[in-house]
Amino acid sequence: MNWVKRYLAEIERGNIVVPKKVCAVYQRECEWMERPPDDPAFVWHFDEKLGEKHIKFMETFCRQSKGKYGGKNIEFMLFQKAKFQLAFGWVDDSGNRRFREVIDIRARKNGKSTEGAALAHDMLLNDRENGPEIYIVANSRDQAKAGVFTEAVNMMQQSPALRTIEKKRQADIYSPVNFGCIKPLASKTDNLDGLNAHLVIQDEFHEQKNSALYDVMKQSQSFRDQPLYWLISTNGFQREAFFDTKYYVASKVATWEEGYRDYTVLPLIYELDSRSEWTDESMWQKANPGLGVIKQVKTLREHVAQAQRDPSFLQTLLTKDFNMPENSADGWLQFDDAVNETVVDMEDLRNSYAIGGCDLSATTDLTCATVILRKPDDPNTYVLQKYFIPQSKMDVLRGDTNNGLEAPYKKWAERGWLTVCEGATVNYHDVTMWFVEMVEKWDIRPLWVCYDAALSGYWREEMETYGFEMEKIRQGPFTWSYPMKVLKGAFEEHRVVYQNNPMLRWCLLNPGVKTTNKDGIATIQPVKMASAKRIDGMVSLLNAWVGMQNHEEEYMRFVK
Repeated sequence: MNWVKRYLAEIERGNIVVPKKVCAVYQRECEWMERPPDDPAFVWHFDEKLGEKHIKFMETFCRQSKGKYGGKNIEFMLFQKAKFQLAFGWVDDSGNRRFREVIDIRARKNGKSTEGAALAHDMLLNDRENGPEIYIVANSRDQAKAGVFTEAVNMMQQSPALRTIEKKRQADIYSPVNFGCIKPLASKTDNLDGLNAHLVIQDEFHEQKNSALYDVMKQSQSFRDQPLYWLISTNGFQREAFFDTKYYVASKVATWEEGYRDYTVLPLIYELDSRSEWTDESMWQKANPGLGVIKQVKTLREHVAQAQRDPSFLQTLLTKDFNMPENSADGWLQFDDAVNETVVDMEDLRNSYAIGGCDLSATTDLTCATVILRKPDDPNTYVLQKYFIPQSKMDVLRGDTNNGLEAPYKKWAERGWLTVCEGATVNYHDVTMWFVEMVEKWDIRPLWVCYDAALSGYWREEMETYGFEMEKIRQGPFTWSYPMKVLKGAFEEHRVVYQNNPMLRWCLLNPGVKTTNKDGIATIQPVKMASAKRIDGMVSLLNAWVGMQNHEEEYMRFVK
């Protein structure tokens, strides 16, 4: 049985509802089974019997341990059979697999742990590999053990056949037949050298702050002829980190965009196609392929009803039950409002007057310089920014291999968003020269540069010697409240174009809002929600926005 084609047929008949990205993958794969791409790099053929072999092993020998299905053999749903047959069925003439990585993203309680446990046993015993090392990794050892590994242990104990071949040891499941093992690992990457992984299952990777764990485990597979890296997760609240990077690439591969066409990656992203679909029960299956069998419809209805009664629960519902990227419930902006991927040619912004803003730091925080500008008959506000960080801070971050990175600063520096200043403090002269570059290179001239006097030191005087008019901003709720509300409205209407700057997007998603009511006057201001969640880019932009509010009528006379 070709489960892949059957799954697509059910999708096209409307009997199964899937998101556009999943549909695109299955349409393409079924097309290639009949007419492989005219590409010499495509050296594989589809063997449905080989894919079926892995499904039969898991359904024959792997038993579930929880709920009403406890003790019973696994019976995969059609979406699961199609996925496993697709992952294992494509091979080259030597019998080696095409897919080396599966990115499996779907809502919670849709069978990910049970699948992962069964897959671990299958790859341990049923994959023609000597000494297969199967690793289950997560953000912490407890998490790695509590999810997939615990289910794998339970599965072995429930199955007489597996118990005769495998042995539970203190730290792993061992197979004396082929000297293989299934072992949970934590995210500490400084003690993972020497591994020869055949299968890696990285569980709940939305909690990973960076790619360090993935990089080490991926490198550990270089010894194997046909290794497999299986990433499973729901969406999460950790923005601009490892999950978002992986999700972005997986989305591009799913839709087969130029520059992201990777035959060895299988991306399966089950999510709503639109945020508005969360109240439409007929769309829920898009993010929940196991709905009605693995995940109870009644439970999801209750979650939706709770979110309708309590808006603070909505972000959790959208993220965990519908796989939509969201900021935390306490965040200033929702994820959809903060994201604007529009990028305009710098030549279109050349020869413009602007308003500048800056948020200076000493050591720990970032420094951020901003210019904002408008164009005639254009409702958008265009934002250009540059970030600065001390070398000493970068040295500490580079030395941290235990997922302590608060953000991918090194990557941002390589891409030009961030300047690394020598020494232990930010060199304010570098900040000055960025504003000078805006004038000399692009003829973008700030009429006012708004700054907080607290840490300005000599910087204000240096800026004035270069001809910039400096305007002191008293940072705080009375200065920020109205501009912050106007700025939020502009983001909600997607009228702020910031060149898809990932550092600003990160800073926009980090702040919370502190509300006060003093003397009958309600005020707001941005606050950090955690020490590692920097908001400097948002504050720098807000200072510039204060300048726009103070001088809007005068500034618009200069717009050209």
